[in-house]
Amino acid sequence: MKSYTYQDIISTPSLLARPAMTAANLDAIVGQILQDIRERGDTAVKEYTQRFDKVKLDYLGVSATELAEAEALLDPALKAAIQTAKSNIETFHARQQSQPEVVETMPGVFCWRKNVGIDKVGLYIPGGTAPLFSTVLMLGVPAKLAGCKEIILCSPPNQAGKIHPAILYAAQTVGVTKIFKAGGVQAIGALAYGTESIPGVYKIFGPGNQYVTAAKQLVSRETVAIDMPAGPSEVLVCADAQADPAFVAADLLAQAEHGIDSQVVLLALKAELLEAILQEVERQVALLPRAEITRKALENSVAVLVNTPAEALTLINDYAPEHLILAMEDAEAFADQVQNAGSVFIGNYTPESVGDYASGTNHTLPTNGYARAYSGVSLDSFVKKITFQRLTEEGLKNIGPTVETMAIAEELVAHQRAVSIRLEKMKSQK
Repeated sequence: MKSYTYQDIISTPSLLARPAMTAANLDAIVGQILQDIRERGDTAVKEYTQRFDKVKLDYLGVSATELAEAEALLDPALKAAIQTAKSNIETFHARQQSQPEVVETMPGVFCWRKNVGIDKVGLYIPGGTAPLFSTVLMLGVPAKLAGCKEIILCSPPNQAGKIHPAILYAAQTVGVTKIFKAGGVQAIGALAYGTESIPGVYKIFGPGNQYVTAAKQLVSRETVAIDMPAGPSEVLVCADAQADPAFVAADLLAQAEHGIDSQVVLLALKAELLEAILQEVERQVALLPRAEITRKALENSVAVLVNTPAEALTLINDYAPEHLILAMEDAEAFADQVQNAGSVFIGNYTPESVGDYASGTNHTLPTNGYARAYSGVSLDSFVKKITFQRLTEEGLKNIGPTVETMAIAEELVAHQRAVSIRLEKMKSQK
């Protein structure tokens, strides 16, 4: 990790820049694959799967036999852990449900809003260097609670042509409708446009690498909605004198091991603490099975010595991290001042890992600074909010003159007449 001072960052903000894709023609590469999927459907998906995932598939769908095999293969302890996590996620997200409330804005004018589940949603589950079955829970649980009728899951197969059994088990657990062996850009294209096998959907969810993120952004311009432009994972840890260096180092490494394009940021309020944490990072990284990946991510990563909590807060809100860990005294009070973050983890005993797996909050969060304007996935992400209004005769009499005046001022006479013709008839009937 590179080390800087607060003044270094303020004078050169690019020192905190996320790792960028070097290919200037990323959109062109992704766009070409998407167009191929649109034109050739399953055939193109299979060709790209053979090219990128090194496996030739006869069928893209996952069979009932494969689902049964996956359940039999999975360790009972992992099944129990998945069920516990599912229960917590359900508990948290179910509390986000709301009933329509009818509001009488003026006498005789009634308005309300109703949540309606999106009919068809697509879940993209990465499976490359790590099979993210936890993401199945994070997306499938709220989709089911929202009342989505079709929940289509795509995940890349391994070289044996299989999807990881934990992904398949989690998909069955949350009620996924159909599962397909497709990853990367080709999966996003299939979900967006539909193929002979894979149904097209109305909204696509799920994280991925920069190619997947680019594909989601491109298809969102034409046919389908997306959850957010979520890219490589990131964490910012803010630590003061009461932080445990071993805890902080472990939290930094937990995000760095996601992939070589991940980024972790440390803000430390004491020079001795910063040095102790960096020493712990070096000691602990050597113990990790994914040490090579983690070290490459650390090359993108930054440690900053800040002088005061106010300086730390400035950098946090400017950076807008996906995950924010506050290993600080009075962490809860400090958290109240945070304006830009995907999810916040408060105190020494709240590792980011609990949010990734089982606390109940959602781990599909805005990255790359999008936390300045985006929220993480929630139950709301899977519903449309339809507004309704109903007027009585009294209501139209009360609101009608207001509408007529505004419509005439905008020179939209037909709008004005839609009201006045009713008012005139009501008047003539008396």
